[in-house]
Amino acid sequence: MNLLQNTKFFKAILFLLLLCSVGVCFLLYQHLFKNDKVAYVDSAKIFSEYKGSEKARKAYEVKANQWKANIDTLTFEVQGLMKKYEKELSGMSKKEQELSRQIIGNKRKQLSDYQRAIRENDGREQAKVNQEIVSQINAVLEDYGKKNSYKLILIANQVGTIAYAREGLDITNDVLEKLNKEYLKNK
Repeated sequence: MNLLQNTKFFKAILFLLLLCSVGVCFLLYQHLFKNDKVAYVDSAKIFSEYKGSEKARKAYEVKANQWKANIDTLTFEVQGLMKKYEKELSGMSKKEQELSRQIIGNKRKQLSDYQRAIRENDGREQAKVNQEIVSQINAVLEDYGKKNSYKLILIANQVGTIAYAREGLDITNDVLEKLNKEYLKNK
């Protein structure tokens, strides 16, 4: 379950980055002039090495592990009720059998409802975490760009939005340093 959630988390991040990249490329097309300062950052490196991103992932994993534990507990309860029912079936009256089946059915429904709620909550939680991280990164990128007179800062990702860049245009390490300093300062 944890690996699946991490995969969803990173797919969501990559999707957001792709959208950002398309927007940045549009801006590049409309506003790039010869003497303007342009740079890019490696989004995968930013997300993997930014301390705020790491903390958010760990907090999310704690929640996901709790959800999984709750699902495991409910599953164990349903299995226990079914084993008890099967073991005691021959000695039960029709009324007791019906009541036991209703109890098991209610427990199964409770498990199913909880699993559905967790899937929905998981999606919202991932989107919220992603948005918070992207907002923090964008704020630092905007500040960095203004302070260093950049006309445009592009986001490079694994999809390949930047096919080539002259050496010296990658400011990822500088931005990461600023991001992590601000994160530690505000912690």
